[in-house]
Amino acid sequence: MPFIKDIKKYKSIATIGLEKNVGKTETMNYILKRLKNEGVVTAVTSIGIDGETVDLVTETAKPEVTIYEGMIFITSEKHYIKKRFQAEILDVSEKSTALGRLVTARALGEGKVLLSGPSNGTWVKSVIDEVLNRGVDSVLVDGALSRLSVGSPIITEGIVLSTGAAVSINPKEIVKKTKHIIDLLKLESVEERRKDRVMDLEDGIYKILWEKDIINKLPIKSILNFSQLEENIFLERCTLYITGVLTERFVESLTKQSFIENVEIVVKDFTKIFVSGDILNRFIRKGGKLKVLLKTKLVAITVNPVAPTGHILDSKELIKAIEEYAEVPVINLREEGYEL
Repeated sequence: MPFIKDIKKYKSIATIGLEKNVGKTETMNYILKRLKNEGVVTAVTSIGIDGETVDLVTETAKPEVTIYEGMIFITSEKHYIKKRFQAEILDVSEKSTALGRLVTARALGEGKVLLSGPSNGTWVKSVIDEVLNRGVDSVLVDGALSRLSVGSPIITEGIVLSTGAAVSINPKEIVKKTKHIIDLLKLESVEERRKDRVMDLEDGIYKILWEKDIINKLPIKSILNFSQLEENIFLERCTLYITGVLTERFVESLTKQSFIENVEIVVKDFTKIFVSGDILNRFIRKGGKLKVLLKTKLVAITVNPVAPTGHILDSKELIKAIEEYAEVPVINLREEGYEL
């Protein structure tokens, strides 16, 4: 069974799609079915709203999430009452989402459910911890469109990435965008002793001189205000630790500077990086360095060669191209032998 043995190593996994209709829900269903067959006690939820029966953008039918007997699932009150099987309610949250409170329940039979889980990553992490305390072996989190935050190592231990023809009908563009995410996941992490020094720093931007053991918080609210600094802080070699997001605008600005080789940027994890592959590669080629405090484990990549428009790509060629950059299984679940 492709990559399921790897999934079983982690207590929490996020499924993330590069775009809508890349087969993320099919990937989720594939994993849930295999884990059930292997006797793994599983829980499932999503971040935000996902799993709708019809894609609201393309108006194409979407596969639903299948729940099996004994499995725990967490969804909103609105979607809980629409489920198509019997379940035992274990908990109802005190706070609400836009679709009502969250219901944690154990399935008493097999059926379909719409997932609309916690509205932010911190809440997702709390839900994961709660269900793990109920004897669950593994928690799967369905990451909604553009919600990469659920793939943060602070929230889940690993991710399964879904890509495919919905990203672009140009195979080279699909490979380029997929490679960019792979590259972010491969970023080097800082040394453990240095990580411990900065992990709990409050929000802000910090200039760090490791050799002198100096950590100074800069007097600006965000990296967009960098031009307000009266001195060039990069005249000496230093690390710039950004607790928030790293923007394309800032990296572009930094790339134009002559002192770029003195710069090492550190962010918390890959979900904090909002920079295109082209601009990031240019920054690194000119001598810039980018690291993360926490690395996320990429477990597998699934490929859907069918676009919502009906266009079909050669999945074998696409997989072969992605495999050049990936160090994990790259699979088309629709191929014969991978029954969903």
